[in-house]
Amino acid sequence: MTSDKETSAVIEALKLALAEAGEQRLYKRGKLPGLFATRSGANAAAAERAMRDGLLEVVRTGEGKPATEWVRLTPVGVSFLHAHESPRAVLEELHKTLETSRAGVPVWLEGMQAELTAVGTRLEEEMRRLMHRLEGLSSRVEEALRRAEGGGPALANGAAESVPWAADVLAYLDRRRNSGPAGPCPLPELFAAVRQRHPALAVPQFHDGLRRLTDYHAVTLLPFAGPVDALAEPEYALLDGTTVLYYATR
Repeated sequence: MTSDKETSAVIEALKLALAEAGEQRLYKRGKLPGLFATRSGANAAAAERAMRDGLLEVVRTGEGKPATEWVRLTPVGVSFLHAHESPRAVLEELHKTLETSRAGVPVWLEGMQAELTAVGTRLEEEMRRLMHRLEGLSSRVEEALRRAEGGGPALANGAAESVPWAADVLAYLDRRRNSGPAGPCPLPELFAAVRQRHPALAVPQFHDGLRRLTDYHAVTLLPFAGPVDALAEPEYALLDGTTVLYYATR
């Protein structure tokens, strides 16, 4: 069973990977940044879990002892982070807490009445007001959960017909955004996420669909800032004149 400390370390590392597009060191090395602070204790266990569960994947391995592993966030990692950090996850946790508090109030009230008979009437009035507030807050949380469950990415007229997997693109970009501060999504990551639901999708079709989605103002494609020869997977890049487009955002 994993500890809360280990899970917290995994979540913090995934947030770092989400906030900066591209590959990053798995562990810090001296003053150089990395997703996990040390190779021991809870950090090491969290890193092993992230790799074992497919939340991160190795892009390349550098020289040195120990060798430096460069990793990147996977779609599975984005889904894990969304499940733990999205507004819906927070609402669900709050809802459970409210339910537990509401269930425990009558038992606690009975014990207080037995011990504090002199202030029983006033205590009952206070608890009734508290219960009323809890009931109202619980109803608001339940309504928010229903809205979160029913809400989906909005598509412009014709976009769904022109690009059958358009909703999956927008839903994945929304999950990244709702999981915490996130940089633009690299096109290799976005392609891998869409391929989970559309395994027959090819890169040329993916590129053509992205261009159509930009025409519908559903997504924005952003350029790669560095030299072209620094691209890890250049086959996923799109050319717009002399501009190399390599990232997507809502």
